[in-house]
Formats: sequence, structure tokens, C-alpha cells
Amino acid sequence: MMLTKRIIPCLDIKEGRVVKGIKFLGLRDAGDPVEVAKIYDQQRADELVFLDINASFEKRKTIIGLVEEIAKNIFMPFTVGGGIGDIDDIRGLLNAGADKVSINTAAVKCPDLISDASKKFGSQCIVVAIDAKSVHSSELRVQSNSMRPASPRDLRPVKWEVFINGGRTPTDLDVVDWAKKSARLGAGEILLTSMDYDGTKDGYDLALTRAIVEAVNIPVVASGGAGKLEHFYEVFAKGGADAAIAASIFHYQEFSVRQVKEYLKEKGVLVRL
Repeated sequence: MMLTKRIIPCLDIKEGRVVKGIKFLGLRDAGDPVEVAKIYDQQRADELVFLDINASFEKRKTIIGLVEEIAKNIFMPFTVGGGIGDIDDIRGLLNAGADKVSINTAAVKCPDLISDASKKFGSQCIVVAIDAKSVHSSELRVQSNSMRPASPRDLRPVKWEVFINGGRTPTDLDVVDWAKKSARLGAGEILLTSMDYDGTKDGYDLALTRAIVEAVNIPVVASGGAGKLEHFYEVFAKGGADAAIAASIFHYQEFSVRQVKEYLKEKGVLVRL
């Protein structure tokens, strides 16, 4: 049976407000989290993701009160991440109304948290978030004669590296290897963000997405780069993703969730309208 592809708005939260930047930098305000969440619920988004983006870096917990308030106002599945360090944090967020929790920094520092949490709460609610950045070699230029500065699109990735602490800290972990290990340990889903493409509106990183989809047997949620309707089709048809996250194009009302789904349906992609 073919599963429907999911369209998921993402609320990056800083100091109690929704924010959005480019490649994790230059954040600008995008509204009140509760009000924004209500809009996406009305637009029949399949799920909502809430990421307290500075919590791990600032070594504090996710804002539980805000999670409770959002959960009371929406009727779609709700994933929460940011500042989760242990089983008690996960329990607290699930009790506050989250349907799933997304762990990144803590999972890298203590991989046993993935297995412990999936055994205690069920793998269906344990999401491992991976912030991935391509590692390039200047010898691998596609256009070796070009005099212009190299960009990520001019160089073939040697690998992708896992970053933690809201994209601030490199780990030297290979993204594909870490995704495989996360799945083995009991993660129910991978939330995969391309740091190279995040906020650029140039499209999802299809090579990265495809590499992870082929490496694991659990759903992969692609994030980073949505700017056009075509990008959603590409990440499903070429990247193989199970779900696609977008932020700025929804927050700033360039497209509604409904418009994206209607476009995908016309293209033959199975979606829930």
C-alpha cells in the first residue's frame, strides 16, 4: 500500500517567537507560534514541527508552556525538538501534548537515548533530527577552469557531516552512517535538514535526501530549501522523501499548504487533501 506524502510546516522558535533565516543565520521574526500553528491546522497540514532552535546551545529545556498552548489549539500530529537531554525531558514533552519528540544533540552525545526512548515510549514517537552539511574538496570542481569562487553547487560532496547545537558544532560524524545507526537504535523517523540549502529557496538537497532514503528503512522527512511548488515534487519523485518540511514560504504566505497539496495531486503524488 502506498502511503500519502506529508507536507509539514516547521516553526523554528527563538525567545518565544517563530523565526526564519538562511543557512541557520540571519533570523527574522515570523509571528506568534500559537497563531501560526492555528493557521496551519486550518490549512490541513499533515503535521507540525516545533524546534526550539537555541535550547541545546543555551543548555536549557524546551519551553513546555508554549508546547502545551500549541497542543491545545491544533488537531494534527505535533513534533517537538530542542533542548531534549534525557528520558524525563521526552516524557515531559509527550505529557505536554507532543505526539513525537525530535532529538539531535543529545542523541549524538548519548546514542543510547534513542534506544532507551524507543523502548519506553515506542519508536513511532522518537524522531532523530540530523543537521547535515556537505564536506567539499576543492580538487573536485565540476568546472575546473572557472575563476569564480566555489559554491556548494560547483563542488561534489565528499560526504555530509553531522552538526549539533543548532548547527553550530561540527561532529566529524558521517551523516549516512549516523542515519543508519539511528535507525538501528530504534528511531522511528529521520528529520533531515540540509544546512547548505536551508532558507535558500533553491530546492531541497536531492542527493543528500536520496542517500539517506536508500540507507534506512524508516521514513525520511526532508527539510531545507523549499521555494517553489516544483521543489516539493522533486523531493518526493527524485529524492524519495516520505515527507517535506517548509518554513519561510508558508510563514510569509507565498504558498499555502493547500496549494502545495493540490499541485502535488495534479502531478500524481498521493496526498491527503
